[in-house]
Amino acid sequence: MSASGSDARPDKGSPRLTIALDPRSVWRATWVVLGALGVVAALGFISNSAGSAIFTILMAFFLAVAMEPAVRRLAKHMPRALATGFVVLTLGLAIAGFFAAFGSLLVSEIQALVTAAPGVVTDLVRYANERFGTDYDINTMLSKVSLTPERVASYGSQLAGGVLGLVTSIVSTAFNTFVLVFFTCYISAGMPRLRTWIAGLFRPSQQRVVLTVWEVFVTKVGGYVAARCILATISATVHGTFMMIIGMPYWLALGLWTGLIAQFIPNIGTYISIVLPVLVGLTSDKPLNGLVILVFAIIYQQIENITIEPNISAKAVDVHPAVSFASALLGAQMFGLAGGILGVPMAATAMALLDLYKRRYEISDETRRAAERDAHREVEGEGDDERPPGRADQPPENSPAELHGATKAE
Repeated sequence: MSASGSDARPDKGSPRLTIALDPRSVWRATWVVLGALGVVAALGFISNSAGSAIFTILMAFFLAVAMEPAVRRLAKHMPRALATGFVVLTLGLAIAGFFAAFGSLLVSEIQALVTAAPGVVTDLVRYANERFGTDYDINTMLSKVSLTPERVASYGSQLAGGVLGLVTSIVSTAFNTFVLVFFTCYISAGMPRLRTWIAGLFRPSQQRVVLTVWEVFVTKVGGYVAARCILATISATVHGTFMMIIGMPYWLALGLWTGLIAQFIPNIGTYISIVLPVLVGLTSDKPLNGLVILVFAIIYQQIENITIEPNISAKAVDVHPAVSFASALLGAQMFGLAGGILGVPMAATAMALLDLYKRRYEISDETRRAAERDAHREVEGEGDDERPPGRADQPPENSPAELHGATKAE
């Protein structure tokens, strides 16, 4: 026991491992860590304190990029600043003209639609009880979700915020709109200089890639937003006109709802947008209008997919529906509604750059068939625990190793 203990003791003459730290390296690493923490803290402070301003500038940049196709065409015939002002003024006059012509009607229809919402829900419950033989009660359903009339009234009072809150909201909205328009005009007018300045930050060998990325980004984002706006206008006009012809209530508000939701929510927006008009039609004095507007929306969607949309947005976005839906969800989670709208063109830009710079190799039919044979042999060999004697260490016949050796010998 003592012998084993003496053997376990280290030899006094054996070398010892000594770790020496250079004080300058320690201080340098400490300052690097403190600097990184300071940068993170500064970015957090900026995002919390100036988050709205940064978001406004980013939105102005995307709006300027969206106007770029129109501004670039007009800039061939007039100064760029004048072209930017003309585009912004045209958009402002169009919006003002719409609200001047239909503003009072739109407001009254929205108010009537919101007021009639409880009655619509009650009619739907009564229709379900009559159609399916159920016995649902609207008051019981609301009580289960703790949605009482008193709570709804409290929510309404909180939402209203009084006269002072309403005036403050109007002034704040007007100021934010002015700031957004100002930055949009400023960025759009100086877009070529901004592009040159950003490209000048890189080496000459990299400037071509930077300018290519810029042009692809402008083409995808600008083309997508412009195409969505045009398609939303056409869809809202067609659906609103049809609803007015068949005598649908709230035709203007429902037409705008259908056009905007169908075009700016990827993939599922078409189906979401038509639900509200169908429900309003089914619960109106003419329940047949709900079925009529559903059939009309399906027919219009097919016509739009085949004839209208390919001619307007063929060069704007070319991504898989699953990718566009995922990018819209990710953008909405990060930046809200604006992020959801801009997520699709950002994904389209990334896909276009990937197709531009990546290298692809064609897969021959012979390689595919050989891979399928190898995989099939591997799957069959997994369940074979016992092999014939003398062949345990040998690869199977026509194995990948033999094929590789034959290829090498050739």
